[in-house]
Amino acid sequence: MAKKKHSRAKVWTLRVLLTLGLLLGLAMVFNEQIKMFVVKEMSTSTLKSVSRKSIEQNQKKKANFDFDSVSALDLKTVASATMASKDSIGLMAYPAVKLKLPILKGLDNDNMSVGAATMKANDVMGKGNYALAGHDITWNGLLFSALDYAKKGDKIYLTDLKHVFEYRVTKKVLVDMSQVQWVDDVPGKRLITLVTCEIATKSRHDRVIVRGEFVKKTKVTKTNLKMFED
Repeated sequence: MAKKKHSRAKVWTLRVLLTLGLLLGLAMVFNEQIKMFVVKEMSTSTLKSVSRKSIEQNQKKKANFDFDSVSALDLKTVASATMASKDSIGLMAYPAVKLKLPILKGLDNDNMSVGAATMKANDVMGKGNYALAGHDITWNGLLFSALDYAKKGDKIYLTDLKHVFEYRVTKKVLVDMSQVQWVDDVPGKRLITLVTCEIATKSRHDRVIVRGEFVKKTKVTKTNLKMFED
């Protein structure tokens, strides 16, 4: 009888270990899918929760603008972002590549897990060189992955829910990660600059830069706000 109990215990132990091993294996296999699902859900919920009041409040908050502090978008970083507040200060839409994202103040990893992050403390939509950073994670439609498909002449739109700011893409280039001058203001120019902060292939050291020039500013209407809706 004792031998049978011992044998049953070994069988159950083996089954538990096999089940845990299977679950761990599945988690590893679907790690990217889980991460991308969470990123998509956070982006969508943030898009829907932005209001004029929250934008005004978030614009007053202090933020981190140290590009070197940005970490890779791993599952741990994404999990941390789910618990953080989302300091959105606007919305962006790039219809040609089906890109819609919240704009968040500063380069905190929590912000970078959700949308496009402002790179300079005093940037204002429609003025200077409005620079935004976002992760390139190879999943088309998430964060800045779609910038690989950007073309000259495309339109990019920003809004602070008071006005819509239209830009026309003038160039897309690959630059070395050390070429940070792209985010600097250009005298006499009103620009937008989109920068990927993580590349799809780790053996490469370049970033995608999409540069656009300001076209016009219009008041927000129910019609033009539809382009920002997910």
